Amino acid sequence: MLKSSKPELLIPAGSLEVLKVAVNYGADAVYIGGEMFSLRAKAKNFTRENMEQGIEYAHKHGVKVYVTANITAHNRDLENAREYFEELKVIKPDAIIISDPGVFSIAKEVCPEIDLHVSTQANNVNYLTFRFWKTMGAVRVVTARELSMEEIGQIRANIPDDLEIETFIHGAMCISYSGRCLLSNYFTGRDANLGACTHPCRWKYSIVEETRPGEYMPIEENERGTYIFNSKDLCMIEHIPDIVKAGINSLKIEGRMKTALYVAVVTRTYRQAIDDYFKDPALYEKNVPYYMSEISKCTYRKFTTGFFYGPTTEESQVYDNNTYIKEYTYLGLIEGKREAGYYKLEQRNKFSVGEVIEVMKPSGENIEAVVKSIQDEEGNEMESCPHPKQVIFVDLGLELEAFDILRKKQAD
Repeated sequence: MLKSSKPELLIPAGSLEVLKVAVNYGADAVYIGGEMFSLRAKAKNFTRENMEQGIEYAHKHGVKVYVTANITAHNRDLENAREYFEELKVIKPDAIIISDPGVFSIAKEVCPEIDLHVSTQANNVNYLTFRFWKTMGAVRVVTARELSMEEIGQIRANIPDDLEIETFIHGAMCISYSGRCLLSNYFTGRDANLGACTHPCRWKYSIVEETRPGEYMPIEENERGTYIFNSKDLCMIEHIPDIVKAGINSLKIEGRMKTALYVAVVTRTYRQAIDDYFKDPALYEKNVPYYMSEISKCTYRKFTTGFFYGPTTEESQVYDNNTYIKEYTYLGLIEGKREAGYYKLEQRNKFSVGEVIEVMKPSGENIEAVVKSIQDEEGNEMESCPHPKQVIFVDLGLELEAFDILRKKQAD
């Protein structure tokens, strides 16, 4: 066993269904947003009832739940924040993630029994900032995405042992410093710092010269194209040893707007990588190609190591288009069994009788299967299921379990 303690694997969930997927696929902790004060306003987010159910479900399986309240608050938000924290005091999440000092002070006053974490939105880039938040009562601080591995190691060496470090290691990167961006607000009136980002960093831009209106000239950036704001996705699964040695306590995955398939793939793969490393570093090194193969089976932009090894690396963060890479399509999540070998799911994308699909299991198995039969809720046979979110029953000729995920490989 390594001297370093095993870090927490922290997974995003935008809905109760995805929270349950994260729990079953290996999360140590899940972070969610309520209907207020979350920086993912376009995610489904959690009603109070769903939040209570999610926390109960996670705790039953030994998994922690953190609630985000990390908007940059205006005066009008403060009283509502107090009311919201009164609710959370009753619901009892394991921690609240906050970026705004004023909101932090309200949470500390209203629910002192709940741990407080400082969000990456607070732009935490040095050890004195970490020490400051410790004096304010924080038990964990999330690093800014702009820090190198060396800088994180320096922070660890200069803060108390009981102050935890949380760091994003996988998912979308933001063009602006730790997400503090004004582009969305400027172009659309939807404030990224209040949870309503429209992601204008993914758009394609041209230049218009003042005396030649209507003449659009492309913005050139060498051979890499014109998407000057658009970053590749962060992926650090090949660098677990460096992450552990830096003293990071919690490894955070980005993606509260992602599908159950994305969450299942990323959770299961990082779970295996972390466990393999602590079991035997040689086993981890041997399996790195497998981890990379698995992690690519969900929708993503090309991968980068971000700032971890310096601002300029061989693999630039700039992504030369705005498209995603999609190797597999999410078909649905198995909910339970009906008689005669049929299993219930809410269909998410079309598939047909006779197609070869794949069953993804929480245990780590991927099993190919042929769709033998599809029935609707009345038991009528269907050749295909073209209507998203239709409840159907499928027979794949094999035993399935709740939380198995059905997916199919994209045609080449």
